[in-house]
Amino acid sequence: MPSSPRSTGTTSGSISLAWNASTDNSGTVKDYRVYEGSAVVATVTGTTATISGLAASTTHTYTVTARDAANNESARSASVTATTQASGGGGTPVAANGQLRVCGTKLCNKNGKQIQLRGMSTHGLQWYRQCVTTGSLTALATDWKADVVRLSTYVQEDGYETNPRAFTDLAHTLIEQVSAQGMYVIVDWHILTPGDPNYNLARARTFFTEIAQRHAAKPNVIYEVANEPNGVSWGAIKSYAEQIIPVIRAQDPDGIVLVGTRAWSSLGVSEGASETEVTGNPVNATNIMYTFHFYAASHGTEYLNTLSRAADRIPMFVTEFGTQNYAGEDTNDFTMSQRYLDLMASKKISWVNWNFSDDHRSGAVFKTGTCDAGGPWTGTAPLKEAGVWIRDRMRTADDF
Repeated sequence: MPSSPRSTGTTSGSISLAWNASTDNSGTVKDYRVYEGSAVVATVTGTTATISGLAASTTHTYTVTARDAANNESARSASVTATTQASGGGGTPVAANGQLRVCGTKLCNKNGKQIQLRGMSTHGLQWYRQCVTTGSLTALATDWKADVVRLSTYVQEDGYETNPRAFTDLAHTLIEQVSAQGMYVIVDWHILTPGDPNYNLARARTFFTEIAQRHAAKPNVIYEVANEPNGVSWGAIKSYAEQIIPVIRAQDPDGIVLVGTRAWSSLGVSEGASETEVTGNPVNATNIMYTFHFYAASHGTEYLNTLSRAADRIPMFVTEFGTQNYAGEDTNDFTMSQRYLDLMASKKISWVNWNFSDDHRSGAVFKTGTCDAGGPWTGTAPLKEAGVWIRDRMRTADDF
């Protein structure tokens, strides 16, 4: 029989469940049935299920059985009880803020109020798709209180270029899932190697045309067009941005576009430059922001001061950072990390932490094996040290 049934997340209309796999004596489990009382409410082939269409603030108790190829059914598992959330109306970040826009050097909501978004980035979806589920996204929205999710579509490294159709469809699916949770979603075109975004210009045109066309009516989609340009001049990055932004604008005139900066989105610092190359020669487009990435154990006061100066001149968005070294590994530097968070709070610079996975590095928030087990996603028990730290800081109240 299935074991350890558990709730991995709730919304006002759904409950997500997971359990440990059952092994049939013939070695084959065909599917699992989820029961509420005597009624079968879901039949699935995997070890997770989401029961939707529920009323808000209602309590439900479920059991799970396994069936083999001959439809022999196991005994029922232990029961699991969960309660849907209260109906929130305007309680989600998107409901509260609507379509965002860039106003001066800040990010503003539908009412013109300057806001800061805080959230998480996925790891590469070609490797860690199993970490991005209805249950984990529900936990991110309701337990972590995140405002935004960054979906990292790597272009190389076994990513988009290997199967453009499959990775585009995956992006569509995850955009819908994040949107259903009432969070903003950054569609990250994750170029890294090679570092010249122009290498992938044709692919980017194809990808962003379809993404923007499909999701133009949504108020929560943000487009990040080049993750970490490196080994290439600011002029080349600017040229790329000025070619790809009109592709998005043709489909979605209102969507904010995020432009990567030189030297792994360090505003040029990691290649000996500074923010002045951007502030003195900005991209010729409106409603855009520039990205900055940092890893606190590697990127100290020089990087912090560069971000601070830049944010006074141009709109900045930190779409990736970690509390460890630049590889997302080794010891956490929470002291330097807090200096960055304090700066970003004071200047309303939105941020996204890397990364929402269970890989072996200290920068992955979940303990290894959490994703393959289908959770648990809530609370601090499944989290590494960095995960506990960043979750605590994300859960503080938003200033919306």
